[in-house]
Parts: sequence; C-alpha cells; structure tokens
Amino acid sequence: MHEMSLAMSVIDIVENAARAGNFRRVSTVWLEIGQLSAVEPEAMRFCFAAAARGTLADGAQLQIIEVNGRGLCFNCGETVPLAALYDPCPACGGYPVQATGGTEMRVKELEVE
Repeated sequence: MHEMSLAMSVIDIVENAARAGNFRRVSTVWLEIGQLSAVEPEAMRFCFAAAARGTLADGAQLQIIEVNGRGLCFNCGETVPLAALYDPCPACGGYPVQATGGTEMRVKELEVE
C-alpha cells in the first residue's frame, strides 16, 4: 500500500509549512488526487489518519478533491477526457493518448490555527 508512504510525505509537507508559517495545528488538509494517479482516495484517508497521529495534523480532516483525467491524442490532436492510462482516444479511437492531467497528487490548501 503506497498510500502510507504518500500520507507520510503529506505530513512532512504540513510540518514544513507549519515551521515556515509559524502555526501550531492543522484542522483541514485539502488534497488534490488525479483519477490517473494510482492513489485510492479511501486508502489515502485511512493512511492519513494513521500518519497524522501525534503530529500537528492529529485529528485533521482530509478533504480530497478528485481531478479528472485528460490527455492529448497524437492521432487526432484533440484534448480528451481520459478514464485510464493507455486507453484509446474517445474521440477517434486512436493511440497514443498522452496524459496531460489527472496524474497529480498535491496538497492544495491547509486550514490552520
């Protein structure tokens, strides 16, 4: 389950932001997770809660913003919605379609005290 290592990295980001911003507690973390990122949102919630124990994010809510996949079809040149990596282009059925969005995972915002 790679979500645990990702959750621990999120906690590191939060703690670094706390040092830089001089805050003591995080009440909410907004996390963008792309549909094509291979990160399961429910597994991330579980791992985040475990990784946050004993940190300034202990008890913080994790709000997940799911980002739809999209890609550029090299066959027809269209930017198209992409449900899975290596899928054919939904517009022309061609290949390859290079993912241009929905592969990311990032901390978007923190609510702090």
